[in-house]
Amino acid sequence: MAKVQETQENNEVQQEIAEMMARARAAQAAIEHYTQEQVDELITAMVWSVAREDVSEKIAQFAVEETQLGNYDGKFLKIHRKTRATLLDIIDDKSVGVIEEDPVRNIIKIAKPVGVIGALSPSTNPEATPVIKAISAVKGRNAIIIAPHPRAKLTNKMICDYMREAIVAMGAPADLVQSIDVPSLDKTNELMRQCDRILATGGEAMVSAAYSSGTPALGVGVGNAVITVDDTADLDEAAEKIRISKTLDLAASCSSDNSVLVFESIYDEFVEKLKHEGGYIIEGDDKQKLQDVIWVDGHLNAQIVAQRATTIAGRAGIDLPEGKQFFIVPEVGAGPDYPFSGEKLTVTMALYKIKDIDEAIALTNRIQAYQGQGHSCGIYSKNDDNILKLALGTKTSRVMVNQPQAASNSGNLWNGMRQTFSLGCGSWGGNSINHNITWRDLINETWVSKPLAKTKEIPSDEVLFGKVMNRF
Repeated sequence: MAKVQETQENNEVQQEIAEMMARARAAQAAIEHYTQEQVDELITAMVWSVAREDVSEKIAQFAVEETQLGNYDGKFLKIHRKTRATLLDIIDDKSVGVIEEDPVRNIIKIAKPVGVIGALSPSTNPEATPVIKAISAVKGRNAIIIAPHPRAKLTNKMICDYMREAIVAMGAPADLVQSIDVPSLDKTNELMRQCDRILATGGEAMVSAAYSSGTPALGVGVGNAVITVDDTADLDEAAEKIRISKTLDLAASCSSDNSVLVFESIYDEFVEKLKHEGGYIIEGDDKQKLQDVIWVDGHLNAQIVAQRATTIAGRAGIDLPEGKQFFIVPEVGAGPDYPFSGEKLTVTMALYKIKDIDEAIALTNRIQAYQGQGHSCGIYSKNDDNILKLALGTKTSRVMVNQPQAASNSGNLWNGMRQTFSLGCGSWGGNSINHNITWRDLINETWVSKPLAKTKEIPSDEVLFGKVMNRF
């Protein structure tokens, strides 16, 4: 009897997703031949529908109340400002027809839609993720179906409904954007099986499921940003920006500073500046108390993710002085025996004293070999040699220089990174790409090859192999 019921439930899930897919395919077909102007007006309207101040305030407050993660200020910034910045970042990109010409190779590249994008949206960033993924999909003339984390399902529906209204107002089919309003693991897996491309942002298990679904998937890796502060840094600026990054949306971002490595020559001075910015040093018995509340049976405690420092301190039995916003845990090692070296998704950072840039590189690699390899690291420095040495010596896809990590990795107005909430981590993080995922990853491309003006000639063996031919 139980097996019959399970089969029936599976059939119902398959049917529900199939019906959504049919509507999405019909909607996508309706805009497949849209002009660039029509596409850009469509995504502009989608962002405006949620980025208006009154709507952004409503979404930000609702997201905090539903998920109990992060804070209003962080979520308002994401829905009100990040969506605008993302629109600005892609609005002038050519995504229809011929999008690139390479005169040297005599190649013309033509953009074509993928079809229906199946997107996963996490509970930690439920306010802007659906918008950014939706406009990236529609920029490529695709439809999108968003599977939210159950903890953020109502926020996701609210946002998608606003975008659907805007789409209809622009004369396009609402079903270009759909949400799974009553999410489940079975529905998400079925969406990944039926869609044309998966854009997976979420926990490691869901990203792994996306890769094993049989559908082409773009996944992201685990975060665990490591930040170096060298002896040429502006210490006031570095401390302020680390505080901004560490406390943004109460560290809901996978780009939040998790470990900070400080040159020993400036260590004591910098610790005082971090304390001035609201940092609280965790020492003695308090370290074990904090560890016990952040991790339960070796796993992050979901109850303290993206919570205020006062909330975490209360649960841990730590007496937190007034005005303190984040925890600083002095640490010496990396790996499973040193859990504070891993990703914490809380307003908690490990602090290390190091000798020089070589030790910074070695320690960054040890920390990220444990968790977060391929994602990102940062450095506060005026020494270009140190900056480049760190970038060359670490297994990372992003190095943020003199910038608040959490606000910069995914693109911001002060840097040239592409705007997204989906960060590829390369083979180091189990991903196929290193870059920030945008609309360009959600299209097919046709390459048109014309003959070169002059046919290339293979040179003589002496020219082609000259440096090696006499070596063996």
